[in-house]
Amino acid sequence: MVTAPSTLPPEPWWREWPWALAVATLLAAFLGHGLIEASLDQPAVLLLLLAVICSVILTAAIAIVRHADELAHRLGEPAGTLLLTLAITGLEVAMVAFVMSTGVPKPTLARDTMFAVVMLVLNGFLGLAILLGGLRHREQAYNLQSANAFLLLILPLTVMGLVLPNFTRSAPGPFLSTFQMVFLSLMSVAVYSAFLFVQNRRHRGYFVMPEEPVAHPVGPRFRPRPTAYHGAMLLAYGVPLVLLAKQMAVPLDAIVLKLGAPKALSGLLMAILVLTPESIAAIQSALSNRLQRSVNVLLGSVLASIGLTIPLVIAVSLLTGRSLVLGLDPSEMVMLLLTLVTSMLTFSLPRTNVLPGCVHLLLFTAYLMLLFDQA
Repeated sequence: MVTAPSTLPPEPWWREWPWALAVATLLAAFLGHGLIEASLDQPAVLLLLLAVICSVILTAAIAIVRHADELAHRLGEPAGTLLLTLAITGLEVAMVAFVMSTGVPKPTLARDTMFAVVMLVLNGFLGLAILLGGLRHREQAYNLQSANAFLLLILPLTVMGLVLPNFTRSAPGPFLSTFQMVFLSLMSVAVYSAFLFVQNRRHRGYFVMPEEPVAHPVGPRFRPRPTAYHGAMLLAYGVPLVLLAKQMAVPLDAIVLKLGAPKALSGLLMAILVLTPESIAAIQSALSNRLQRSVNVLLGSVLASIGLTIPLVIAVSLLTGRSLVLGLDPSEMVMLLLTLVTSMLTFSLPRTNVLPGCVHLLLFTAYLMLLFDQA
């Protein structure tokens, strides 16, 4: 490990301007709450407010990835990628739980967000990473055991969490009984805990590629800050972002109502805002012929999102008494199962090329078509 020379100046504070922007936007939203309420009948103003809030959330999320990525490099693989995944997924889960527990009841928000995460990551970002990596390098290798481990856990969690509620008999419709919700929560926690043990203890070698090139910085322009600083900044960014998500919900609900947009658009937008920064890093890794890191980040995001969102939103539902809809619609169930089967076929061979990337991107366009073509 190379130590930065002591003659270098410390990393400047102005690099944290996204945090100041997020806090200022949050304060403006609190102070201008009456303006937002008065603009509920003006779609143009609501769109502008929503665009501003989303831009601030995305900017701050990129800064979170910067701090998490710095910690990830210090921890090494696979613990580093796990930290990066948990930082972003934890933000997403907190945003969903906070928005779900306040304001107008949103029984399908958690379901729509989890489904959007699966479609966006497994089809959109993963397809783009494989396609661009294949165009540049023809074929790319990865550790087959890592992808199989991820998919082995993603498959039962998504099916039990998003499909099974439509077929249980103890409660009518796409709902689970209290006993079933508690069991599903415990199972999700147990499955994800088992994965963490395997990834970081038992079989760490499954999630690394010994021959994978490691990028080393040419040389720091600033003296790096201590690890505790980056950890504190993760928390400092997370709090205003979660509160901004609540402010985003009001204009978004009004736009969905006024313009007749699909209700599931809220879940897709939340998934895009939170997952885009780390997914861009995963695509860049694929372009650098480091597909294993892309697999760890993208598949790990899906697993963490499902495994952590399910128990938390169930806990919120039981504590607040708000109804929770987890079962997908028939067309969404077909898209989910098709995506899972396609992902298993994509990672059935130790090398990838442009073909599976094209297929995943086509499935993502089909998801968007069904989303915006609802009657």
